[in-house]
Amino acid sequence: MNNKNMDTAFFGQPRGLSTLFFTEMWERFSYYGMRAILLFYMYYAVTQGGLGMNQTTAASIMSIYGSLVYLATVAGGWLSDHLWGSRRTLFIGGVFIMLGHIVLALPAGTAALYISIALIVVGTGLLKPNVSNMVGGLYSEEDRRRDAGFSMFVFGINLGSAIAPILVPWAANGFGFHLFGSETNFHAGFSLAAIGMFFGLVQYYFGGEKYLSTDGILPNDPIDKADLLRIVKWIVICIAIIAAILGVMASMGQLNVDNVITLLTIVAIALPVYYFVAMLRSPKVNEIEHSRVKAYIPLFIAAAIFWGIEESGSVVLALFAEQRTILHIGSWHFSAANFQTLNPIFIMILTPFFVWLWEHWKNQPSAPGKFASGLIFAGFSYIWMAIPGMLFGTQGRVSPLWLVGSWLIVEIAEMLISPIGLSITTKLAPNAYRSQMMSLWFLADATGQAVNAQIVKLYSTNTEVAYFWAVGLVSVIFGVLMFFMVKRINGFMEGVR
Repeated sequence: MNNKNMDTAFFGQPRGLSTLFFTEMWERFSYYGMRAILLFYMYYAVTQGGLGMNQTTAASIMSIYGSLVYLATVAGGWLSDHLWGSRRTLFIGGVFIMLGHIVLALPAGTAALYISIALIVVGTGLLKPNVSNMVGGLYSEEDRRRDAGFSMFVFGINLGSAIAPILVPWAANGFGFHLFGSETNFHAGFSLAAIGMFFGLVQYYFGGEKYLSTDGILPNDPIDKADLLRIVKWIVICIAIIAAILGVMASMGQLNVDNVITLLTIVAIALPVYYFVAMLRSPKVNEIEHSRVKAYIPLFIAAAIFWGIEESGSVVLALFAEQRTILHIGSWHFSAANFQTLNPIFIMILTPFFVWLWEHWKNQPSAPGKFASGLIFAGFSYIWMAIPGMLFGTQGRVSPLWLVGSWLIVEIAEMLISPIGLSITTKLAPNAYRSQMMSLWFLADATGQAVNAQIVKLYSTNTEVAYFWAVGLVSVIFGVLMFFMVKRINGFMEGVR
């Protein structure tokens, strides 16, 4: 029996899963704690403790920020595969994330916001593909616990994500004691996010030494000095091109936040296209791996559509919570930021059921079938949000149960797509592109959020019903189409189940 199959110390899973479980839990605490209040920090008036940005611009920044975070996973996967290995790359990423939250905790205005964005983007790009790839490395190819293990890992992600939208807004509001006067002290909340990442780093450092294998210490595909110099040369050229583009925009008076966001959206869509072409043409990818990469393309598109809807929780649904939702049930009052906890809470409720389902359902659908079902559920979560506007108009406030229902529906979709996507990515990945294939999984999120950065500009109370209907129908229609493609996609997967 494979030694990996013999390790059952963590609820029947390998002991190393506990280290990665808690590392990612604290990283998600820091990230989603920050996201719970960041949109409000950007567009609240200065007198309310915010930056006083235009609401539409703030929403676009929020979406492109999320896109950049996952876009950076390409660099994180490459550095892991070719230079540092997964273990070191993950730790360095965590340090950058912690520094980013520390900067945001400083009352230094818009400058601190953009510096923080840069640091957290770099840090998450280094951390995210590697922690997930290391989970896959805990299991042999024939180990049936893999999907259940990834589901437990996703549970850890959402445990941190559930606590953060409660504690971070609480800290920003003076821990319930109005310590900061009448205005919200967002910086106190951001400080709590930094502390969370610190705990994650400490746990990873000591747990990793004991329970993680040595596989991630060295890169999978070390690069020689000649190739490294060539890569550095191309990086310098790319930086020069970007600088030139920004310079031309500045000379034409077009260097503004909206145009920079549009430029980044183009990059987020073009990069995965380039990546797929590079892998399909690579001599390091054999015939079987080539076929598996082809199978991954429709899964990637489906994931991008899903993440575009799911990630709207911190943007469009956050605006709906703030502006259109009754923020109390009886005498119980809550903040709009607290709704962000619904996402992870429903995942934690649903995870045990889906773990049991995948372990006991002998003739369960393949990954493409699960993705198709997930897209339909995701679409219905948006169509559901169109109903209150249709019934009661869009000028008043409605019951918070509409948001609760929407999050429940979309989290059913996430259980059909997210852990399955993580698992199938590790199965379909070519050996020379293991971490970089995981980067592609996160690029689906980047692409979805980049598109969001553009279409969120169309959202307002006046367009609310049409917005939710249009986006929801796109997801449902693609889900139906994907059901007809399941057999063909399975054929390209070449023996992977």
